[in-house]
Amino acid sequence: MKPRQPKVAVVILNWNGTAFLEKFLPSVLAATTYPNCSIYVADNGSTDGSIAFVQKHFPSVQIIDNQENYGFAKGYNVALATIKDADYFVLLNSDVEVTANWIEPIIWLMERDALIAACQPKIRAYWQKTHFEYAGAAGGWIDYFGYVFCRGRFFDVCEEDKGQYDRMSEVFWATGAALFVKASLYRQIGGLDDDFFAHMEEIDLCWRLKRAGYAVVYCPKSLVYHWGGGSLPQGSPRKTYLNFRNNLIMLFKNFSRLQLLFILPIRLLLDIIAAVKSVLSGNTMEAKAILKAQWHFLKDLPKWYHKRQEDKQLVELVRYPQARSNLTGIYPHSIIVDYFLRGKRYFHELF
Repeated sequence: MKPRQPKVAVVILNWNGTAFLEKFLPSVLAATTYPNCSIYVADNGSTDGSIAFVQKHFPSVQIIDNQENYGFAKGYNVALATIKDADYFVLLNSDVEVTANWIEPIIWLMERDALIAACQPKIRAYWQKTHFEYAGAAGGWIDYFGYVFCRGRFFDVCEEDKGQYDRMSEVFWATGAALFVKASLYRQIGGLDDDFFAHMEEIDLCWRLKRAGYAVVYCPKSLVYHWGGGSLPQGSPRKTYLNFRNNLIMLFKNFSRLQLLFILPIRLLLDIIAAVKSVLSGNTMEAKAILKAQWHFLKDLPKWYHKRQEDKQLVELVRYPQARSNLTGIYPHSIIVDYFLRGKRYFHELF
């Protein structure tokens, strides 16, 4: 009797990314050997002829035409809603080069454990293939104050891959650059949060799944290379704004009330300090982006409170039987203190 081969839908969200599709889509088609898999390009209203390009050069790839640029979060929600028969979704960035056998070990892992809701492969940098990549590395963690980091990446310090993260491990969040997620859970828990537009939305999704008792894991037997900064480059004021605003929204939606009373004021103060630091270093645009993010978060608090209540209901509806919130991947200290005051630069130095 053959083992079950669940249906996998690999969905690449695209916005004016013909150059990335031309460069990286061939690797996806060549390296994807999983037999029950469909590959989609979900186009977010591109004006560079992306759809015609894919139809001409990659006719086996299915097109989902979103009509307009919804951003990362809503763009995926709209696209995935059209795929009814998938058991697993793979949210794959258009600037990712995959390697042989990149799907099989993750599906094998997730099929054998009903608790695993999401998973990511090992993420190395396309431009420095011996090193981990910023957006995911060997799986994401979060500290006590809600700052996110990765095994293999602290702030801008990316480790060389020497096999130090070659064991499967449970983490707190999986990168949106190559996110495997069980389709039924994705739908039931509400998918990505449309209001995030881009950045942090995959962490928010993983946090909700973990609150429902599920696990998020890292699978080193699957390897991909990420270009990085394909939509918004590092240092972009827009990227800074979204990262700071979305992080505050995520904390407000997912921390307990007691945690928020203590942590939220500290976070707001730390973000102001970050803005002052940007001014002192001459980066006034970054400082403005941080303060704008704070203002937009605070003025829309009633909206975030309503979302918090909606998320709470969905988490309870999909809760794994008798499971408590899964706290694996939360670092019970401050990585800000560890990095800037104690000089710690690597994940292994935390423990």
